[in-house]
Amino acid sequence: MDGFSSLLDQQYLSMALLDWLELLGITVLVTLALVLVRRVFFGRFAALSERTDNRVDDVIAELLHSMRTWFLGVMAFYLAVEYIAADAPAIPWLKRLIFVGLIFQLGLTGNDLIRMVMKWYVEKREGEASQVTAAKALSLVARLVLWSMVFLSLLDNFGIDVTALVAGLGIGGIAIALAVQNVLADLLAYVSIVTDQPFAYGDFVVVGEFSGNVEHIGIKTTRIRSLSGEQIVFSNNDLLNSRLRNFKRMNERRVLFTVGVVYDTPHEVLQELPTIFREVVESQENVRFDRAHLKAFGDFSINFEVVYFMLVPEFNAMMDTQQAISLQIHRIFTDRGIEFAFPTQTIHLEKAD
Repeated sequence: MDGFSSLLDQQYLSMALLDWLELLGITVLVTLALVLVRRVFFGRFAALSERTDNRVDDVIAELLHSMRTWFLGVMAFYLAVEYIAADAPAIPWLKRLIFVGLIFQLGLTGNDLIRMVMKWYVEKREGEASQVTAAKALSLVARLVLWSMVFLSLLDNFGIDVTALVAGLGIGGIAIALAVQNVLADLLAYVSIVTDQPFAYGDFVVVGEFSGNVEHIGIKTTRIRSLSGEQIVFSNNDLLNSRLRNFKRMNERRVLFTVGVVYDTPHEVLQELPTIFREVVESQENVRFDRAHLKAFGDFSINFEVVYFMLVPEFNAMMDTQQAISLQIHRIFTDRGIEFAFPTQTIHLEKAD
């Protein structure tokens, strides 16, 4: 019995074994109590948040859900330390470990809140690909700032001079930036793309001689799937420095075509042709007629120019409409005996005296 008592009185890190056992027992009991409280309150708030449209109860439920069990154990250990061994020499180091758990839990909670806010924003902007892209980029930046603050707080807790570290990182960052300036240029271009949103996922764009649908917007490159099937990869910086046409955001499409008739066409028919072209165009759906004029006398034809606007931006709809207009003009010309012009040459021969 005396041996057992001496074992309990033996010192470990300036604390008796009996105190360590009491510390462990209180920690376990308080942890179980906190887990029970969290489960009860989380269940109630989760059920309440499902029945209401209020965002406040959703945030409370998320905060309760984000409290990890190990964090509850850390809090229980802190309470046990304050109750049993607040003056022990090993306690400052234990409190530092408790602070590490607290800061890490705050980082996880902040990360969950950022994820929840982004989810709400994406649900509200459903169908707007550009807004979804910007939300993902901003959430990435927010997480980066959050965990940087967590890392610096942990270093400061262990006595490391954070000011000198930040200054050193700044000098090293300048050297790294000079070495990887092309990568940084693409990264800054990516930030510009997701904030200014010149294009988004699924947009049909034309860059120089290349065209296709935007398939991926990455930190360094943007990938476009061309109409012929291959994937075209652009660096973000080169893409922003190029002249880019975004056909997805076209509200209406302007269409211009010409019709040439032979010079033998009667003058009265030439006067009627603009009206005929107008009636043909206006007979189509989703079309706004602009003008039809005799434009010029060509080498072998009298040329008329017709302009109209498609009120829908789809390319296939424009081609279907243009086909219908061309077929109707051909039928009218055939019925009335009006001849289309084609390249011809007339040679006049004179007999010499």
